[in-house]
Amino acid sequence: MTTPALPSDLEFAVDVVRQAGEFTLTHFRAAELEIIRKEDGSPVTVADRGAEDLMRHLISARFPDDSILGEETGETGGSSGRRWVIDPIDGTEAFTHGVALYTNLLYLEDDNGPSVGVINVPAIREMIWAGRGLGCFLNGVPCSVSTRTELPGSVLTTSGFDYWDPEMLQSVRRSGMQMRTWGDGYGYMLVASGRVEVMVDPVISFWDIAPCLVIIPEAGGTLSTVEGAIGTELPSCVATNGLLHDQVIAALNP
Repeated sequence: MTTPALPSDLEFAVDVVRQAGEFTLTHFRAAELEIIRKEDGSPVTVADRGAEDLMRHLISARFPDDSILGEETGETGGSSGRRWVIDPIDGTEAFTHGVALYTNLLYLEDDNGPSVGVINVPAIREMIWAGRGLGCFLNGVPCSVSTRTELPGSVLTTSGFDYWDPEMLQSVRRSGMQMRTWGDGYGYMLVASGRVEVMVDPVISFWDIAPCLVIIPEAGGTLSTVEGAIGTELPSCVATNGLLHDQVIAALNP
């Protein structure tokens, strides 16, 4: 049997992410916000860096022997065998454009694998969290994926179409699925809470989807690469309600 996550770890993670979200709101839509472009062209702001610093400080104070991996400042080693993964603002493009669907992400893995995952959308006051063997919750209320079994009419969302292969895009359009761009962490939240059936990122970084390794399965869904491979190291990501997963993978691989 799988060893459940510690409820205290989940409670702590929710509190950390909530504090980070409140910090980012102090910079959201600020007229003086400076946007810096990293080497890969992606944006970063004082809100990203400040939120990660805050989360690192809170985690290190509570669990000094745990390692921490953050998008902005890399990895800090530890001796406990546990690792926290931080994406302080997932959807920085949305954040810098004043779009309220950016998210704060936090994930914990331990000796038994993915343990705790949290996705927070502070500007709309929605947070989803899950612990291994503890279930999935949206603002404290148990939630689960949709029960839809037919591909036509189901909703697929994505962070954007820049990384989509043209043949893949055309195949999905022919499948009858509705396509939207409620993306980044918010898209995975929508799948886990049953509001859409599919979220796709053809290219992804680990910290962008790490919490989903707990959230999607605990909500009853399925997570894999675009090709359908299951694992914890995902260079691409497809999250579904599980019932449609094989059909979605077939549509993504014409």
